[in-house]
Amino acid sequence: MRMITFFLVGLTVHVIFFLSIFDIYFTSPLVHGMTPQATSLAPPASRLVLVVADGLRADSLFTLHPDGSSRAPYLRGVIEERGTWGVSHTRVPTESRPGHVALIAGFYEDVSAVAKGWKENPVEFDSVFNESRHTWCWGSPDILPMFAKGASGDHVYTYTYPAEEEDFASTDASRLDSWVFSQVKSFFQSAKSNSSLKASLLEDKNVFFLHLLGIDTNGHAHRPMSQEYLENIGLVDTGVAEMVSQVEDFFGYDGRTAYVFTSDHGMTNWGSHGAGHPSETLTPLVVWGAGVHSAQRVTESQPYDDGYLQDWKLEHLRRVDVSQADIAPLMASLIGVPIPVNSVGVLPLLYLNNSDLFKAESMYTNAIQVLEQFKMKMTQKKETTLSFLFTPYQLLTESKQAEFIHKARILIQLEKYEDAISLCQSLISRSLEGLVYYHTYDRFFLGCSVVLGFVGWTSYVVLVILKTHASLNRHPSVLKQTPSHTLARLCMCVTVVITVFLLIQRSPATYYIYCLLPVPVWYSVLKESGTLTDLIQSAPSLPLWKCFGYFVLVAFGIELLVVSFFYRAMLTVGLTLLSIWPFLSGLFGKAKFRSLSWFLGCLFLSLFPLMPVVGREPDIHLVTCAGLLTLFTSLCYLWSSRQRTPLHLSDRQQFVTQMLHVAVCAYVPSLTHSSLQQKQGLPLVNQIISWTTLGSSMLVPLLSSTRLFHRLLSIFLSLTATYLLLSTGSEALFPPVLSWLMFVWINIEQEAMLAQGVSGRQELSTIDFSANIDIAKIRQLKLDDIRRSYFFVFFIITAFFGTGNIASINSFDPASVYCFLTVFNPFIMGGLMMWKVIIPFIIVMCTFETIQVATQLSSRSLFLIVLVISDLMALHFFFLVQDYGSWLDIGTSISHYVIVMSMTIFLMLLSVVTHILTSQRLILWRRPKLHFP
Repeated sequence: MRMITFFLVGLTVHVIFFLSIFDIYFTSPLVHGMTPQATSLAPPASRLVLVVADGLRADSLFTLHPDGSSRAPYLRGVIEERGTWGVSHTRVPTESRPGHVALIAGFYEDVSAVAKGWKENPVEFDSVFNESRHTWCWGSPDILPMFAKGASGDHVYTYTYPAEEEDFASTDASRLDSWVFSQVKSFFQSAKSNSSLKASLLEDKNVFFLHLLGIDTNGHAHRPMSQEYLENIGLVDTGVAEMVSQVEDFFGYDGRTAYVFTSDHGMTNWGSHGAGHPSETLTPLVVWGAGVHSAQRVTESQPYDDGYLQDWKLEHLRRVDVSQADIAPLMASLIGVPIPVNSVGVLPLLYLNNSDLFKAESMYTNAIQVLEQFKMKMTQKKETTLSFLFTPYQLLTESKQAEFIHKARILIQLEKYEDAISLCQSLISRSLEGLVYYHTYDRFFLGCSVVLGFVGWTSYVVLVILKTHASLNRHPSVLKQTPSHTLARLCMCVTVVITVFLLIQRSPATYYIYCLLPVPVWYSVLKESGTLTDLIQSAPSLPLWKCFGYFVLVAFGIELLVVSFFYRAMLTVGLTLLSIWPFLSGLFGKAKFRSLSWFLGCLFLSLFPLMPVVGREPDIHLVTCAGLLTLFTSLCYLWSSRQRTPLHLSDRQQFVTQMLHVAVCAYVPSLTHSSLQQKQGLPLVNQIISWTTLGSSMLVPLLSSTRLFHRLLSIFLSLTATYLLLSTGSEALFPPVLSWLMFVWINIEQEAMLAQGVSGRQELSTIDFSANIDIAKIRQLKLDDIRRSYFFVFFIITAFFGTGNIASINSFDPASVYCFLTVFNPFIMGGLMMWKVIIPFIIVMCTFETIQVATQLSSRSLFLIVLVISDLMALHFFFLVQDYGSWLDIGTSISHYVIVMSMTIFLMLLSVVTHILTSQRLILWRRPKLHFP
């Protein structure tokens, strides 16, 4: 098989393995075809006002000032006198879109749907807005349109400000909230003179939605403890008070309006959200008005041991916590509209101030609504599964469903409302468990198929390595071996059986891919079985103890990398162990200076995983220091190589220009953040410099010499300049330290080759990336090459997690991109943050490319070992998913699997980019073009 064919096949296989996780774990939870369920009794409210203060933390609203006063006196008064309060618990990812979907539609949007669109609906879903008679919305253009588009008919009206107004450099982001309150005021004033609008407003089952983005914007820009964030809470409180007065005045104080005040997510102290920290998942909930209990004073202790009641001075008032999805059935119950058909929320009865009959009927409606989803999911699964293979959910069979419903109706008729409510809650609980059961029904089957394919692919790559890159004794009969016709026929029969089985079950198209992929993979493995014979015959001549030692060390190393995904500090342990490698291998006696440099480089790099993740403690002065360190490191590179490879005038001019550019880029973040702090906006010159630097970062190195260290230095300077512009603190020091260690790694590998007795070793100063490689000098793999490959994987993981860069993507913090733009744009901002993560990758990849050239190996040989190591890690995470019980732990393991698979696919593609960067040749692999037999 040619290398290009192998590359494309390997890329396809890994993309399939990557996508499989979405069919196994991230499929949409929605089912369609259910009948909307509503309570037949008259609702307590004719209209509902929903106010969502985006990014508002629970403690920020409920905590009092040191003098005992509240920063939100109106809402505090509601809590103490007229309403019911609690904490709404959100789920990961704590972002605006899934938060609003949970609030208004009552279900937790799956990750794949979140990734498909921000303003558009990737899936159709029902919501309280859709079930209402009319809904009027004011707020952000990022949130409102998705509910208007998802609604049937034309009864959801949205009023949004321009997207350009969402500017983190704004002098006062609270003006976004002021705009909303002003628009609501104008709306009700104009309604008094507009007869048709007034008639619509006086109808029942209406909803008014106020989306307030100012708090979130100020939190990102200034942090939640800032004066801007806290004052914005006071502005919202005042605005809510005035809005309530306007609404009550318009409707003549008829007592038929219900109010819900909450938030979609919280925010960390460093101004980000997206993860599962309590500051992100705990949001306030205050409900008052028609049909809602007034403040309930309690004397006994409440069932909450988090200490918040005492901190907030609210221990004397009943606290009612809910899951975020529970708010949707609460709102539907208050105004008498059907609960959204896909809602998984449970009606929080303690908020309702109504008769026991109304509560029992509402809970019964909630139970039937959830049961309808269960029944539809069960029917769908039953229709696509052979009858003798179908295993129903035993706790809620059809007979038990009928029993539950009948018993609940009897209890309500007998006026045993407490018992009826308890029974309905039990039915909801079982229905939700059954939904999960059928939602994950095919998980084990698909997981086995993927694992089978994964093991087969890894086995095939190992056999390819042994066959083409290892010095095995070739058996003459094996070399002439042809594929067995019996094996081919067997594989065809298996393919037909699997296809027929999937056709009968009417499985989705993707199931065919996951289930059929292992067949050709294992066919290729079995076809190469002769290589195992060669290995067995060569066993007596192999250093078995050394092979076993390498196997144990690599197994330990892979386990250490897997654990480092959960605990970043394990990278520190790994780097500390790597630092003593020259002393254990005997290299110290032959290259003391390089060994000490390696030792110090590993120790300095090991400090970064112990530091807080990106964005927590911004310190722009460290960015300037990183720029100075970059210039110092560059001068050291030039000084160390000037005697052996003198610089041409053009190269000298380019390096001086690049170093001056780095100095400018080290100063731009300081100037930008100073301007933003003074509320003067983003300077245009800084923005031009930033985007120009980004655009030229991959092109400028191609202008430099292709001599090894000259090209690497140009790449390092170009990428570091961009990295400085995307940094806010200590992470800016990471590329210079990493590059120093990579420079030492290249040098010390030369000494390792000398220690191995490799003949024809080329001096580093004479290596040119663009030179043709003599095929006669390309050597076979040795055991030490396994170490080189492991070092590469370890440094790639360190580049990814070393500064906690992933946290800046998972927990959205726009501070890193302020040099480029300040107007909210999730896709551009996310892309810039992703590029920041990629930059250390490229530095390590270019180093690995250099080591392949310097150690006289073909590009594919070491990369195949890297492929095996990364695949073993991914397989490890795939198995870990099966061992965890809680949703969050499963999600964590799945995310790590996705990261490893993404990294593997990315490395395969990035190898092309780095080769172009180093050699300027637009080909996939270095010459000569070797072929697999």
